[in-house]
Amino acid sequence: MTNHEKLTLSPRDNGYIRRFTRVIEYIYANLDEDPDLATLAEVAALSPSHWHRVWQATYGESIFATVKRLRLHRAAGYLTYTDLALPVVAKRAGYGSLEAFSRSFKQAYGQAPGAYRSSASSHRVQPANGGAPLAKKKGLSPMHDIAIKTLPSETLVVLPHRGSYMEIGKAFEKLFGILASRQIIGEIGQMKGLYYSDPTQVAEDDLQSAAGAVVGDGFPVDAPLETRETRAGDYAVLRFKGPYADMKWAYEWLYGEWLTQSGREPDDAPCLEVYLNNPRDTAPADLLADICLPLKPAA
Repeated sequence: MTNHEKLTLSPRDNGYIRRFTRVIEYIYANLDEDPDLATLAEVAALSPSHWHRVWQATYGESIFATVKRLRLHRAAGYLTYTDLALPVVAKRAGYGSLEAFSRSFKQAYGQAPGAYRSSASSHRVQPANGGAPLAKKKGLSPMHDIAIKTLPSETLVVLPHRGSYMEIGKAFEKLFGILASRQIIGEIGQMKGLYYSDPTQVAEDDLQSAAGAVVGDGFPVDAPLETRETRAGDYAVLRFKGPYADMKWAYEWLYGEWLTQSGREPDDAPCLEVYLNNPRDTAPADLLADICLPLKPAA
C-alpha cells in the first residue's frame, strides 16, 4: 500500500476492516496470479478454514468471483485502450488458453474479445434506452439523448482514491468492507463517484477521485471515511449502459460532441457518476450509470 493509501482507522473499528483492506490491496497487486486461499488467509491474518466464509458473507461473492470480475474488467480495459495481442490479454487475465478466455469473456460481456475490441475502436456510446448507438461523428443532433437536470446537494460518505480512474473500484471495495464491518451498510443510499481531475491534463498516477455513497444526517463518519457535499445545480446527464471500461468514450462524446453544440458551459465542479446497479450481480453489458457533467446556469 502506498503512503497516500494507508488507512487511519477509528479506534472503535474492529480488525476486519484492516484485514479486508490488506486482501483487496493484495488482489489488485497480484491479479496476474491465481488466488490461493492459504496465502490470502495469511494476508488477512485469519484462520484458513474460516476467513473465506467471512469474506463471502461480507461481500456477497466468493474471492474467486471477485478476482474473475476484476480480471475481466482489466481485460476489457486492455481491449479498449491498448493494442495488446489477444493471447497476451488472455494470459494476463489468468487463462491458460485464448479459447478459455474467449468463452469466459463472452459469457460476461456478451461479445468475444475480438468483437469487443472492434466495437470499442468505433468509439460508440450505447444509450440505455436501447436506441441506436451514438456514433462519434459530427453533425448529430444529440439533445434528446441528454437530460438537463437540476440536482440538489447531497452528503456523501467517501473514501478518496488517487490514481487510474479504471481502478477506483479498489476504493469502492474498501468502502463497502468498511461500511459492512461497522454494520452500517444498510444506512447508505446510492453509490456515487466524484471525479476531480482532467485525465487529459493530469498524469494517471495523480488523478483524484472519490468512491462514495449518499448518507443522511447523523450518519457516523470516522476515519478513514470522509464526507463530501455534491454541488447543487444544473447537470447534463447521460445515462450510460455497458461495461465501465467503455465510459471513456461516453465522456469524449459528451465533451466533444454534445457540449460544443449545446450552448452551455461546464461549471468548475467535479463530474459525478451515479451507479444504478451492482457489478457484483449484474452483467457488464447491463450496467447502468448516469454521467453527470456540471453546467453553469443558462444565460
